[in-house]
Amino acid sequence: MTYAESGVDVKAGEDAVERIKKLAAETFNENVLHGLGAFCGFYKPNFDGITKPVLVSSADGVGTKLKLAFMTNRHNTIGEDLVNHCVNDILVHGARPLFFLDYIATGKLDPEVVAEIVSGISRGCSAHKIPLLGGETAEMPDFYQSGEYDVAGFVIGIVDEDKIINGSAIKEGSLVLGLNSRGLHTNGYSLARKAAFEIAGFKHDDFIEELETTVGEALLQIHLSYVSAVYPLISKFEILGMAHITGGGIPGNLKRILPEKLDAEIDRNSWQTPQVFKWLHKIGEIDDYDMYSAFNMGIGFVIVADETNANNIIEEIEAVQIIGKIVPGSAKVKLV
Repeated sequence: MTYAESGVDVKAGEDAVERIKKLAAETFNENVLHGLGAFCGFYKPNFDGITKPVLVSSADGVGTKLKLAFMTNRHNTIGEDLVNHCVNDILVHGARPLFFLDYIATGKLDPEVVAEIVSGISRGCSAHKIPLLGGETAEMPDFYQSGEYDVAGFVIGIVDEDKIINGSAIKEGSLVLGLNSRGLHTNGYSLARKAAFEIAGFKHDDFIEELETTVGEALLQIHLSYVSAVYPLISKFEILGMAHITGGGIPGNLKRILPEKLDAEIDRNSWQTPQVFKWLHKIGEIDDYDMYSAFNMGIGFVIVADETNANNIIEEIEAVQIIGKIVPGSAKVKLV
């Protein structure tokens, strides 16, 4: 018996790697010492301007948004979702990304599909001027259903120890600013799929007038990166805390940075909820609490600052608004 007869196609793996090499090379910068093909990636960091360098890391996936990619046979945006989700997670603490790694696993390797996935990763890395330094592509027969795969991303960033933002400086009277999201980003897809496809009975290519697009297009909107908008603010204004609104929604993520004796009071009417959430709420008859726990509801990133800095930030960037304030309490988020 050959390895191919057991389900592993070595030639397809080599083909996929060659395609990945070209896409990864497009992201390389002067800090990369060796291209893909070695047993690991080599990165020579530049710590100019940082007195106490601290490496910051994050790993994540895109959840069951992958089911939409399988359903629509659209694989070239998942990678961008992955990069943007990861870099937003380290941005919360004031870190900038240095390089990115990926992991792709599937039952049977399709080099074209892998190339599409990595094209999105490459695009996301290029937008942040960071290299795709390496990764792993695994073919595991009988482990995944036909045509399915899983992806994960890993980002390494850097921040000056004296400039780490962790929420400890948040105080009573601080204002909560919300930056708009673009749809579901990468969370809440198990609930969204059940509402749209099981309960309401829609197909991915059904056109929905109130969404002005198909179900698949609406649910596959790319996860926004907030790095280009938010990172420059860190050196200009005093930012007390930040939160990336992912799984758990505003309540589940904002509370992670609140000091013990303070609450965040969030006004749900202070921003315009995107139509896709209103549509899901209606067709799935989803409980309000679950809506705000599963979805970002139109706010993808949160900044906490005092009144003066909050107003300066509003003048500096678009698509940001005051959505709440910090009040005495016990590290809870109240939706009012």
